[in-house]
Amino acid sequence: MKKYITLALVLIMAFSLKVEAGNPDRQGQAGAYELLLNPWARSSGLKGLNTSRIEGIEALRINNAGLAFINKTQVVLARTMYLQGADIGLNGLGLAQRISEKGVLGLSLMSVDFGEIPITTTEIPEGIGATYKPLFFNMGIGYAHKFSDRISTGVTLRVISESGQNVSAFGAAIDAGIQYRLKKLSLGISLRNIGIAMKFNGGDGHSFIGSSPPNEADPTNGIDQFTVAVIPNSFELPTVLNIGGAYDFKFAEDAHRVTTMVNFTSNSFSKDQFGVGLEYSMKEMFMFRVAYQYEDGIFDSEQRTNAHTGLAAGLSVQVPIKKGSDTKLGIDYAYQTTSPFNGTHSIGLRFDL
Repeated sequence: MKKYITLALVLIMAFSLKVEAGNPDRQGQAGAYELLLNPWARSSGLKGLNTSRIEGIEALRINNAGLAFINKTQVVLARTMYLQGADIGLNGLGLAQRISEKGVLGLSLMSVDFGEIPITTTEIPEGIGATYKPLFFNMGIGYAHKFSDRISTGVTLRVISESGQNVSAFGAAIDAGIQYRLKKLSLGISLRNIGIAMKFNGGDGHSFIGSSPPNEADPTNGIDQFTVAVIPNSFELPTVLNIGGAYDFKFAEDAHRVTTMVNFTSNSFSKDQFGVGLEYSMKEMFMFRVAYQYEDGIFDSEQRTNAHTGLAAGLSVQVPIKKGSDTKLGIDYAYQTTSPFNGTHSIGLRFDL
């Protein structure tokens, strides 16, 4: 068992050598930024700071080692109103299934809804009366293995698809993670979005009709029109390294739990982030969580480069569907503060079978 644990750690640390420390100078130079967006409500209430404690299908977005902590089957549906007022929505669907005593297989689907966007041209900048709808979609297939009650590891393969008006791009990425849990203390590390560069191809979205300048020497010579093609550059994926820890405080014969969390995030194409979070649970049926994530310049509106201002909170209600049964129904809600816009709201529905 130790050799597999060592191998997992070596792989994660080897991949992490590719991650440059948060670099504001590279802000916006990556693509596929939807890979950094979290559609799930429960982990959004903690700003994704629960690297060491996340469990179930949501772990495929934070630390896939947590996928191993389900009973038998889990189904999660989620909808996020991202930057309320921007008309952007995130849709999530996840399914996890235990396939052995120590192994769990998970499937995660996420799409970004941009709504209908008017088509404009240089001649008609107010719009030609038609619209188009971009489609950003990614699918992750993950496997997590529980080596013991203390150690679990996971790996996820993610397929990425982006398409707009007459252009499209496809790519793939790998995530890896590990969690180490003692009775009250837990530690976790994950590396996400390791993949090859993507590039928009296909269709006539990279071309337009241009005109040659008039011939002043011969005014009778008409203006020629021709097709101008633009060759797009490739773009890298936004690689992220998460390192986190958590500690449980339990009271009244474990009926009440308070979990404190800390997390460091190294973004290869933006600023590093540091966060703290807290979750209170009563009998694992009613849960409240709050978190704050800091990055350089977040308090200064002129220097801030993130629409989210750091604060998040969430609620969960989770009850057995039948008395004495392990089958549970849970409802999650999360809110994240933003400036501008009216916050990011997430709601989720989960079934644990």
